[in-house]
Amino acid sequence: MWHIAALVGPYHDLEMYDKVNHHGTVNVIEACKKFGIQKIVMSSSPSTRFDGKDIDGLKESELRYPKKFLQEYAASKARGEEACMAACDNSTLFTVAVAPHQVYGPRDYLFLHNFLLNAKRLRVFGNGKNLVSVCFVDNYCHGLIVAEKQLYKDSPALRKFYICTDGTPVNLWRFIDRAICDILPGATSLFKKMSLPGWYFMYPIGYVCEGVGNLLGKKLKLTTFSVRMLLINRHFDPTESRRDLKYEPIVNPDEAWDITKKWFKEVWLPKHGAK
Repeated sequence: MWHIAALVGPYHDLEMYDKVNHHGTVNVIEACKKFGIQKIVMSSSPSTRFDGKDIDGLKESELRYPKKFLQEYAASKARGEEACMAACDNSTLFTVAVAPHQVYGPRDYLFLHNFLLNAKRLRVFGNGKNLVSVCFVDNYCHGLIVAEKQLYKDSPALRKFYICTDGTPVNLWRFIDRAICDILPGATSLFKKMSLPGWYFMYPIGYVCEGVGNLLGKKLKLTTFSVRMLLINRHFDPTESRRDLKYEPIVNPDEAWDITKKWFKEVWLPKHGAK
């Protein structure tokens, strides 16, 4: 069983996250037990380990649940993950949690989609030097597939959490800028525009947007969480996923980008363009 269903993004009603991401996972576990399904590969999220500080090349075993989660999505995913890992009995049910970090590729309507839509008004936050791990969608699918093969009695992967990436981290803002310049006709590079101070300007604005959103009963896209994710380093050491899952990316970054760019230019651009 590959459990990949989730309620994602920061814009849903809070109670729905727990219903889908936590209780939905419990339902999956119970269904597997009822019908004798012996393996669950749960699609988790690195956000379950985010405390808002930089992550510079840590292994998965060095990451911990934060004392306070930055968003309800992460908290609900963590509760679901805990339930799934606790259900592993090393005999009749084997479980593992596998997460991608910053997925991109064709049909990406969460990451690049939003930056491309807002390219004209977008500016670099902070110094534009923060590094992140990214994961092409095919590489993540491969990670889920190889993880299933490592679910057996006394496997070192049982009850563990792993992160799949493309390998070497990228400069987040250069990655976003490449997308804008490669996909949008006549686009201006972000690095030719004035950057915006991050922690002393955009972060306080995030608080303001959250307050305004609460007053209006709406969820605005600019929040303290979204600003923080655009400012901090978030990259990981792949040693453990290589060792325990035998995971290696199957699509190299240049090929992955060519596939991504082609889809956005041929499919996304005629429908959405840039606003």
